[in-house]
Amino acid sequence: MQECSSTKGEVITANYQIPLINKRKLRVDRKRSRDTEEAMEWRFSQVFGERAHGEEIEAVDIISAIEFESSGEYLATGDHGGRVVLFKRTNGKDVFSRKMLEHMDYHVPVPPKYSYRTEFQSHEPEFDYLNSLEVQEKINKLRWCAAANNSVLILSTNDRTIKLWKVSDCKIKKAKETDHISPHVSSENSLLAEQSFRADPNDSVVSNGYRLEWINNKPDVASSSSQESPYTMFNGMETSTARCRRVYSHAHEFNINSISTNSDGETFISADDLRINLWNLEISNQCFNILDMKPYDMEDLVEVITSAEFHPSSCNLLAYSSSRGFIRLVDMRQSALCDQNARILQDREVHGSRSLFTEIVASISDIKFAKDGRHILSRDYMNLKLWDLHMESTPIATFKMHEYLRPKLSELYTSDTIFDKFGCCLGMDGRHFASGTYGNTFRIFSLDSGHENGLTLEASRNPNRASLLQAAPKAIRLLTSLARTQNRRGNDSIITDKGIPPPDLTSKIIHLAWHPTENLIACAAANSLYTFYT
Repeated sequence: MQECSSTKGEVITANYQIPLINKRKLRVDRKRSRDTEEAMEWRFSQVFGERAHGEEIEAVDIISAIEFESSGEYLATGDHGGRVVLFKRTNGKDVFSRKMLEHMDYHVPVPPKYSYRTEFQSHEPEFDYLNSLEVQEKINKLRWCAAANNSVLILSTNDRTIKLWKVSDCKIKKAKETDHISPHVSSENSLLAEQSFRADPNDSVVSNGYRLEWINNKPDVASSSSQESPYTMFNGMETSTARCRRVYSHAHEFNINSISTNSDGETFISADDLRINLWNLEISNQCFNILDMKPYDMEDLVEVITSAEFHPSSCNLLAYSSSRGFIRLVDMRQSALCDQNARILQDREVHGSRSLFTEIVASISDIKFAKDGRHILSRDYMNLKLWDLHMESTPIATFKMHEYLRPKLSELYTSDTIFDKFGCCLGMDGRHFASGTYGNTFRIFSLDSGHENGLTLEASRNPNRASLLQAAPKAIRLLTSLARTQNRRGNDSIITDKGIPPPDLTSKIIHLAWHPTENLIACAAANSLYTFYT
């Protein structure tokens, strides 16, 4: 990326060097990608917190955020109860030895496996006395930060407060009851060892970094005979602990909907409905307001900020979306205030007749930069769109998520279902995309297999069941055609374009994330976390 020279008052934009493309090679690559897409078969990998049939779900346990660490080593989830749960990868990339691979006809891909690591209470319910408003503990966003040592840093936010947590690995020391002292250890050394691990019963952490688990009714070492001590210390399992390093608060008047870390490793942004603030990770008592959309009179308000994201490699560029369906790319080198936009991405094509719900469904709920920094993936209520920063007037690809609901937008508005904010994610190659929909299903699209074609998977142990429903037998199609006839006579039931009854609108996949280096997708279905691989 190179900078353009400009006169005063002009907008500084980023020029991308486009190499000459060999058309023959491009056709071969597209055919190879299409063959790969046809061979891709998504399978169930793991599930955490799977609920039994008929089990009641508490609202505080519903997952509200998912985020992979940049290397894929960690996976974090946040829920409505303000908790953050961390999972760590248990198998490496090379699970087969070289000798085993030499005797195999082909390499069998093994998906990443994760195990529960730790959890901590990130946020508590608060009360905003200035606005007389209760602030929920729900985790809105999670973002991993780069760390210089083996520790990992993660940002979490609710509607008003952002916190920086440091996660460190530690070992557990346990006290185990034994019949006699090991003959290899002298009585004096045994007594000294037990005394070195003694601590306040109310304090489970000692200065050496080990966590102690004490057994109830443990006798006093000083009063017991060293040769009859029934307890010995042994190493337990490894775990992780989280400690709050910074609290960034009192900077937002409206609900925070986005946080994004910068590629410089030192700063991050937080966005609410009308403002975007720039923070330094080491400074928590001040921030810089780089964008303010609040009008002098709130009655003149025409749009709000829905999502904001830093460019993956250029620390001076960031993009944010609005409720009017715009994506604005701003350059912080131009001025301290980013009210002027370097580029405005807007779909100017007319899609059907305009109505009251046209602007509502056009509101962008989530945006993600591709790794190349040139493409942006956006999700509104009805569509998933891929944008090229060189094309401002139209997206290069549009994927329809649930077009069968368009005739029922009025009913969806009455039930507030139309305001559901679905997330989106990109694959590691930047050519595969995924987003959630209703019926606990999500859809995966490929840029090489056609814009209309997509794979529908269900968040369950049998993810391909949703695809089997699309290939319903003739008898089911006859029944649904009869239902469509009744619908013409005045029945209000919704029937999809393929003659299949629609899924349950109360069960949906809102949050999902794609592994940064492998074809693994993690998605949240209420309080359950599912992972799928190909």
